[in-house]
This record gives sequence, C-alpha cells and structure tokens, in this order.
Amino acid sequence: MIAEKIQIVAYLFASILFIYSLGGLSSQESAKRGVIYGIVGMLIAVLATVLGPNIKGGYIFIISAISVASVIGVILARKVEMTSMPQLVAILHSFVGLAAVLVGIGSYIEVGEIDHSDPEAGVKHIIHLVEVYLGVFIGAITFTGSIIAWGKLEGKISSKPLLYPGRHMVNLILVVVCIVLGVLFTMDDGSLGMVYLMIMTAIACFIGVMLVMAIGGADMPVVVSMLNSYSGWAASAAGFMLGNDLLIVTGALVGSSGAILSIIMCEAMNRSFFSVIFGGFGAAPAGVAKEIEGEVTALNHEEVATLLKEAKSVVIVPGYGMAVAKAQYPIYSMVQTLRSAGKKVRFAIHPVAGRLPGHMNVLLAEANVPYDIVLEMDEINDDMPDTDVVMVIGANDVVNPGAQDDPSSPIFGMPVIEAWKAEHVIVMKRSMSVGYAGVENPLFYKSNTDMLYGDAKDSVDKILTFLKDK
Repeated sequence: MIAEKIQIVAYLFASILFIYSLGGLSSQESAKRGVIYGIVGMLIAVLATVLGPNIKGGYIFIISAISVASVIGVILARKVEMTSMPQLVAILHSFVGLAAVLVGIGSYIEVGEIDHSDPEAGVKHIIHLVEVYLGVFIGAITFTGSIIAWGKLEGKISSKPLLYPGRHMVNLILVVVCIVLGVLFTMDDGSLGMVYLMIMTAIACFIGVMLVMAIGGADMPVVVSMLNSYSGWAASAAGFMLGNDLLIVTGALVGSSGAILSIIMCEAMNRSFFSVIFGGFGAAPAGVAKEIEGEVTALNHEEVATLLKEAKSVVIVPGYGMAVAKAQYPIYSMVQTLRSAGKKVRFAIHPVAGRLPGHMNVLLAEANVPYDIVLEMDEINDDMPDTDVVMVIGANDVVNPGAQDDPSSPIFGMPVIEAWKAEHVIVMKRSMSVGYAGVENPLFYKSNTDMLYGDAKDSVDKILTFLKDK
C-alpha cells in the first residue's frame, strides 16, 4: 500500500516536471531548462515504474533492456547530425506507434475470463477492448506514417505527393471498415477477436502509408509535428491499456501540444489543417503557371563582401542549405564582424524553414547567436523595404514571391519572407535547383537579386576573408 502511494506521488511529480518542460521549450531562453526538467521527470517516471508494486519480477530483463536502449540512444544522439534530426524524430515516432501496437496485442492476449460475479465486469471488459482497439489503430497509423515520413525526409521516397482519384473515398471506406471490425471485436466471444484485430491493424498500417504519401514536401514540417501528436495519443492509449496514469497524462501532453503546434504551423502557411493531414483535401491550385520574367545574374565573393561593407542594414534568411553546409558558425562570425562595424544585422526565421519545427532556431542557438537578433517572419517583413541587403542562405520556398502573386503555384497563399522588397538580395545556393516543394522561384530572376553559387560554409568563409581585408 505504501509502495503504491509512493509511486502515485512520483508520477504526480514527474507529470509536473513534464508540464514545466513543455513550458520551458516555449522560448529559446528557457529551452535548456525545459530539457533538464524533461530528463529529470523521465528518470523519476522510469524508476517509479520499474521499482513499483506492479512489477512482479524479471528485473534483470527490464534493466538489461533499458541499458541496451540507453546505449543505442546515446550513440545515435552523438552520431546524428542536425541535418538528419527530422529523420531521427520521424523514425522515433514510428517506434512509439509500434510499441502501442505491441502493447495492445499483448494486453488483449492477457485478457482473462469475465468474472460474472461482478455486475460491472462486462462493461469493464468492453471498455478495455475499446482501449485496445483504439490504441492499436492509432499506433499502426503512426508506425507506418512515420516510416514514410522518414523515407521522404531521407530522400528514399519522392517528396512529391502521391495523389490518385478517389483517394479520400478509399480512406473513408477503410475507416468505416475499421469501425465495423471494432464493433465485431468488442462483441466477440474470444474466438475471432484476434482475427478482427489483425485485419484492422493491417488496414490501419495501409491508411498510415497512404495519408503521408499524399502529403507534399512543403508540408513535411507539419507532418513531423502531426506524427508527434499521433505518437502522443498512441502512448496515452497504451496508458489506458496498462492502467498507467503517468503514461496517460504524458501521452495527452504530447498529443495535444503536437496538435496545437501543427495548427499554428498551418496558420503560418495559410493552409487548412485538414488539407495537410488528408493530403491535399480540397481545391488544388488551378490555371496556367505564371511566366517568370527577368534574367539570372551572379556575383563573386568579393563583390558580395563589398555590398555588405556598404550596407547599413542586413537581414539573413537561413534555410535547410545552411544546415547541410553547417554554415551557422562562420555565419555568426560574419555577423559579429558586421556588427562590430556598426551595421544592423538580424536573422529572419520562417515558421517552416528547414525540415523540422524550429530547425533554424536550434542551429543558430547552437552557434551562440544572440536571441534578440533572431526574429520571426511577422516581426521582420515590415522592415524589408528599409533593408539594404538580404542574404538568403540555403532557403528557397520561404522567400518565393509566387506564394503571393501566382495563383497557380502550389504554395500560393503561404505567408513568406518578403526578401525581394529589400534594396539588394543575395541568394546563396549550390545551383538553380528548385526547393523541397519542387517549385520554381521567381526571386532568382528579379533585377535586384544576384546569385552566389557554391557551398554556404565555403562561401561565407571567403566573404569573411574579404570583409576583414582592410
């Protein structure tokens, strides 16, 4: 009895730490503190569970599994580059989904005979079966959907959406079939229950594949956030199956915060949340693509350095290319040089820049860039007409003017950083290739825009050399 009370108190304390952790992650200044809260909370949760009264034995297997998994986690965390962090997050979501499926199946297998002496036993049994069914359903969708997301982010699967006529109707029919199977599952006497559960699991896995396959590359940051939400609800469902209050609370926190973040990002992209998660549900852009006018011009590193020396106000727009080149460190060195010369230098961050929510913020924080010069899109756009030079480093879709003036563009209506309104724009790219959304960028052809081709890190190093050259 005392052990149970201690476990409840430990779970309550861990839940409070998780809430503080989410609160800390809401801003860059408190993010590190939030991570520490989360680590301590998880440590308490694991110890309270392993040493709790519900564990009857097998400690050697549990401790061995935790030890092996911890070693693997440390190795992956140290090995994976920041550019691959979205892929890692996606594949970790798949593990949560798979865990929910296995817990659900195991929980169903362990269901014993109904105690007919208990008048509420029948109702409790049905409730448990519903928990199992929903947990497996959500987990299966999360499992396969996350694998497809990993494949798209890793480049193993095309980032173009797989759209086919009637896909929404097919998905709807499959969901209805799952509902019917769920009714049969809860009414089964135990002879065909596992068959219904396995059929539903296979269908849910297929739904997960088709949902994410239908989502295009431009929406992948939202997909990662959405899958984070799915994994939270899957964990919460597993908590109901296991009767673990902490797992229920933690899963609900992750699920709700992931859903809220997805909605916020969709608003930032001027996209419908349901349009994204159902893969282009609703009207698609129509009409003839707007013809791009102008000519692409290029500068060398010395000419770019000259522009920066003459500028009074500079805005840097980072993108995934900066992450690939690991250019955040020399970029900050360049920023320090420019600021020491009395120039106003700031960063402009788009909500979906990179492949993960907050990807650019993390990279800049890694390079110790001061938080006060890192501004969001809404905070910087009004200043663009008064900016002398905008440096677009490895970004593409988030500065595409077609989002505002080309109704046929797939990203039409998405708020973007209005770099073209500055006096001069320098776009640093390896080539003229399109961005992750697969859309041509008219910005490259504007009269006030020049290209600087090459690796971002190498280019910034060369620019920095010319800036320091008196």
